[in-house]
Amino acid sequence: MTEASDKAVNRGRPVSPVLTRLPNILTYGRIVAVPVVVGCLLIGGDTARWAALATFAVAAITDFFDGYLARLWSLQSSLGRMLDPIADKLIVAAVLMMLAADGTVYGPHLWATLIILSREILVSGLREFLAQLQVSVPVTELAKYKTAIQLVAIGFLIAGPAGDKVLPYNTEIGLVGLWIAATLTLYTGYDYFRAGLKYLTEDDR
Repeated sequence: MTEASDKAVNRGRPVSPVLTRLPNILTYGRIVAVPVVVGCLLIGGDTARWAALATFAVAAITDFFDGYLARLWSLQSSLGRMLDPIADKLIVAAVLMMLAADGTVYGPHLWATLIILSREILVSGLREFLAQLQVSVPVTELAKYKTAIQLVAIGFLIAGPAGDKVLPYNTEIGLVGLWIAATLTLYTGYDYFRAGLKYLTEDDR
């Protein structure tokens, strides 16, 4: 019996072995989705764009459900807590770099991409440092809104030129959303660093 299923039974809610693995399976699915989305964007063309969007949308939806199910069934595991943020950052970083490479995100809009990627790296480093001190930095509500806006914006951008044929200014909507996400990224990133600053300064003494 796994650590997760032990917890579920101990709380009086026995869960089948298959369901105990479901949250982690969804996380694995998001990791597998990364090369699929990147491959579709590399192929190019309207059909590949829509396939990339569909794959990304499914991955984004599982991002909600794996955490929700883990909390609902008390199935949080060490592996899941490690892989979940990795899967999130992998797909966002990979897609943003591909969109920059194919020119969907261009010119000054590349700064929004740089802000988002830099924040993800810096916050990940901060979380790892604080984890060694057994300090937890909770995700704020604003950070959750940022993530939602970021995923929606990336979805518009993945559709890109194919989406422009269906929805006028589709790409422009995605770029505006990307800048909104980048702005919130700066604010929430500052919040995280402010929360961890006292531990960083204590370590230097």
